[in-house]
Amino acid sequence: MASSSKSFIHRQRRTKILATLGPASETEEMIRKLFQAGVDNFRLNFSHGSHQDHQERVRIIRAIEKQLSMPIGIIADLQGPKLRVGKFRDDSIALKKNMIIRLDLDPAAGDEKRVNLPHPEIIDALDKGDHILMDDGKVRMEITGKGKDFLDAKVLAGLKLSNNKGVNIPGIVLPIAALTEKDRRDLSAALDMGVDWIAQSFVQRPEDVAEARKLIGGRAALMAKIEKPSALEYFDQILDLVDGIMLARGDLGVETPPEDVPAVQKRIVRQVRHCGKPIVVATQMLESMIENPSPTRAEASDVATAVYDGADAVMLSAETAAGKYPLEAVSIMDRICHSTESDPVYRKIIETDRLETESNPSDAITTAAYHVARNIKAACIVNYTTSGSTAIRTSRQRPERPIMCLTQNNDVARRLCLSYGVHAVHVTDVTDTGGAVKKAAALALAQKIAEKGDRLVLTAGVPFGTPGSTNILRVAWVE
Repeated sequence: MASSSKSFIHRQRRTKILATLGPASETEEMIRKLFQAGVDNFRLNFSHGSHQDHQERVRIIRAIEKQLSMPIGIIADLQGPKLRVGKFRDDSIALKKNMIIRLDLDPAAGDEKRVNLPHPEIIDALDKGDHILMDDGKVRMEITGKGKDFLDAKVLAGLKLSNNKGVNIPGIVLPIAALTEKDRRDLSAALDMGVDWIAQSFVQRPEDVAEARKLIGGRAALMAKIEKPSALEYFDQILDLVDGIMLARGDLGVETPPEDVPAVQKRIVRQVRHCGKPIVVATQMLESMIENPSPTRAEASDVATAVYDGADAVMLSAETAAGKYPLEAVSIMDRICHSTESDPVYRKIIETDRLETESNPSDAITTAAYHVARNIKAACIVNYTTSGSTAIRTSRQRPERPIMCLTQNNDVARRLCLSYGVHAVHVTDVTDTGGAVKKAAALALAQKIAEKGDRLVLTAGVPFGTPGSTNILRVAWVE
């Protein structure tokens, strides 16, 4: 990707937008429009579509990236194990409170007396008095009896249960691997396509992400989806093993009391941000826009809350993948993020949550760059980085100014599309600090990040271009 900036699209916000591609957004024309409307990263949902479908979407994204001379991040989201009931003779059954229904391994179509539950691990894990949820928590049952290959359950809530509805087991770690055979095939295919991030579903324990990391082998960054309560229990260890976190609140909210989810969101976002890794807040953000051209006020507030919390990115799922108004969903999310970041209260919240500087030269330099840029009202902070770590450390500070990241590594530029405030630029013609200053000034001017006479704060390292060597802070003028 060239570093020319003639087609550069300057975002008016720092929080990034991640949008899911699907039937409503798979053409080159629509993907380009979504990017121009505000999408920074695209999500490929491997729960749906063929490898050929996803490969074509990657091809389109890379073509647009080349045309606009801007990096675009691509995230492959693995399906993970899907726990579901079987089918019913009449496709569904009516439920009544206190009725008893048997859950068994028999694959025969179910009725009002029994239903196929093709998961022996669930039958083994549950005991009398435990609860089982179905259909995103709409159906709730209590286990009243147990045999070798069945459970008897009493209906506590729910009016209907139909074919292949999902099953959740709150409060229990199931002995099920997070990576299925399908996931392994999808992971291999996604890596061959050249995606930038792998999002791993059904993470329960640190061992789950350790296995995925080994299989990825450095070919992409790894993001753990936090959607199981057990992942919260082991969160510190999981965070240590991954490059980023996706807080999947929809799934998490099924097994976690709804009143606990907002506090979990604030705690997780804060912890991940302080750790210097990107955090995505996901699911049900503008869900009503699947069918309607504008969101509810509650949904707009939900997006704003994620921004106030300090998230790196917010995500659209079915809104852009299968909804009627994908462009409108991106546009309103862009406006909500920009409006929230413009609120003086937002800046006060961010400033109040100051980060401790870690005891290494690179972090000391990025912290100093943040304060210098703020004090001299610099137009932007410029990081020349090989690995991307300096830009991530700068992003962690949540500066008011844009962060321009110059890197010779195109993969790094794409991965940084997920990090708060980072405008990554792939450069190939910079060989020393003086060259980095000239390139940064020229790019900042061309991309309308700065004007003539503005100042930039630049960080780099000597030896130049050596990963982990950030030890220079320089103030430069845009001429």
